[in-house]
This record gives sequence, structure tokens and C-alpha cells, in this order.
Amino acid sequence: MNEFQVKQKRVRNFLKEQNLKGVLLSRQSNFAWITGGGDNHVVMGSDLGVASVLATENKNYIITNNIESERIKNEEIARYSANFSFASHMWCEEDKRLVIIKKICPLGKLGTDAPLGGANLIDKKFARLRYSLTSEEVIRYEWLGVECGKSVGKVCRSIRIGDTENEIAGRLAEDLLAKGIIPTVLLIAADDRISKYRHPIPTDKKIKKYVMVVLCGRKWGLIVSLTRLVHFGKISAELCRKHNAVVKVDSCFISCAKPGANISEIFRCAVQAYEETGFANEWKLHHQGGATGYEGRDYKGTLVCKEVVQENQAFAWNPSVTGTKSEDTIIAFPKETKVISVVPGWPMLSVECCGVEINRPDILAK
Repeated sequence: MNEFQVKQKRVRNFLKEQNLKGVLLSRQSNFAWITGGGDNHVVMGSDLGVASVLATENKNYIITNNIESERIKNEEIARYSANFSFASHMWCEEDKRLVIIKKICPLGKLGTDAPLGGANLIDKKFARLRYSLTSEEVIRYEWLGVECGKSVGKVCRSIRIGDTENEIAGRLAEDLLAKGIIPTVLLIAADDRISKYRHPIPTDKKIKKYVMVVLCGRKWGLIVSLTRLVHFGKISAELCRKHNAVVKVDSCFISCAKPGANISEIFRCAVQAYEETGFANEWKLHHQGGATGYEGRDYKGTLVCKEVVQENQAFAWNPSVTGTKSEDTIIAFPKETKVISVVPGWPMLSVECCGVEINRPDILAK
């Protein structure tokens, strides 16, 4: 089966399991997933798109307005356009959208990923259909990881003392957008802001010695996350100790993320690594990442998380010790766990965890 057929089978099984006649998918993540990488966004700051897929037991519809229908058909679902029927309404008659939906599927038997009066909200349950990537998705995802890594490496090596956080963010966004990659998260922290804030959105602060660059880049709905650190001059022994600790924790997350593994057990291993390296409470100061793919994080790992790693599932763990951090995007294949967001030529540290050697990014010293 091709990608679309695999996903159709998952959707139809979901309808049976949930006793539904159809699902309405309006979130950008779900639209991209079911259309094989289609993009329904116009407004970058919204989770909801301008077109929805309504999948029933035997047919698929694109519901949108007359502004968007031709573009969606010709540019976003071209590979699978024969598998969709279009149901459009005038842009000035938004109330007709609900009328169209009701004609196709009664609201009481409809699942939806966004609130719609009378329908069943199924977003968290439906998200599980996305976890195991198809072979076609893996190819797209690995390309995205490579290109995000190249862009981050290029920009990090261009950083100079006196650059502002906003200037760095601008250069990275420019490089990514030229490839059709949307930076959904750009965090840049200079010097003391790295220690002060776990989510440092860029400011006009100038770099004196140390900078952290954090990216979530999206294309075809898939999201790659990575973090890199750049330091000017000699790195202190204390910062080295902290960074060695955080990559040790990260190596536990990565080496334990194998198909069939319990997320709670993976998390417990990482917490133990925090303790063994002398930073027992640091995990409490920020979430540690978790499953990714079509959302920045489909769910976050915790000690009580009941999820299990699926075959070909993507993860982005992001452990941090105040002043440093380690993050990449990985895919848990049956025979190996692969880092897909490698930055070419970046200095690396070899870390052992559970008998496995893992290479993790060091701090780039200039």
C-alpha cells in the first residue's frame, strides 16, 4: 500500500473503534498527515487551517471556501487529488460550512479535532494514528532533518560577538524560508539569558560570550527540533561539567527510545542520570521533550506517562541543566534509533549509556 492507502486504513479502523461515521480534520498537523504533506495554513499563528478534510467510511472530502479550493487542489493535494471530492462555499457565507458538514455526516456521529457543537472531540485519540511514520514520511523527515541541521550549523558558525539575538533569529529564518521550511519555534539566548529562561524568545540583547540557538522547523507538516550552543573563548570547568551531565541524560533518552519501550521507564532512566551526574532536581525545572512528528510535541514524557514507543516514531528529547541543553530529533526504527537533525562538522562528545555509545553535540568553541 502507498502512504495514502495506509492512512486510509488507519482512519477507517479508527471510525469502527470509535463508532463514528466520519472525522473532520482541520488542524494543520492532521491535514498535513492525511494528505501526505499538504499545507492548509494561511495564518502562521493558528493551529487551524483554511481547509478541512472530512473522511467518512467510504469517501473523503475537502471542505473550504472558494478562495482556497483551487490552490488546495492544485498545489497541496495534487498527488492524491483523485481521492478527494471538494465541497466549497463562498468566502462570505461561512455558515454554509456547517451545512455542508451536516449533509455529509450527522454531527452526533462525527469526530473532530477542533470544537464543533454537537460533534465528538477526538483530537488526542486521533493523534495516535500519526505516531508510526510510513516509509514515505521517513524520507521527507530525514530530508528535513538534514536541511535544518545545515541551516543551524551555517548560522551558528556565522555568529560574532556583538550580534543581537534578533539578528541571529533573522538569519536563521531567512535560510530556512528559502528552503520552504517554516521556523515554528526560534529561541535565541545570549549569555545570562541561557541560565535565566528555558524559553528565551529573541531580543535585542547583544552577545558577549555565549549563545544558545533553538529551532523547530516545519515542512510537509513534519517538525524537526534541535538546539546548539556557541561559546567565545575558553569554556569554564563548571559549564563543561554541566554540559557533560546534560548530554549524559540525553544519551539515556535516546538509547532507551526503542519500539516497545515504556515512556515512563525511559523517563526514569533519565532522572537517574540527572542524579548520578549531580543535578538531581534539574529535570523539574523544564519539560524533557517527548514524541514529535506533526506537532512540536505530541506528548511530553513523564514518570507516569502511559505511552509506549511505536515503530518508526519520532522523538525530540530536550534535557537541560541550568546554562546548557541538549536536543535533537530522532526516529525509533526497529533495528536502530537514528538522529536525523545532525549538524555537519559539529564537535561531538561520545557518551555511553546502557552499553551503547551515543554521539551528542558539544559546545562549539570559537
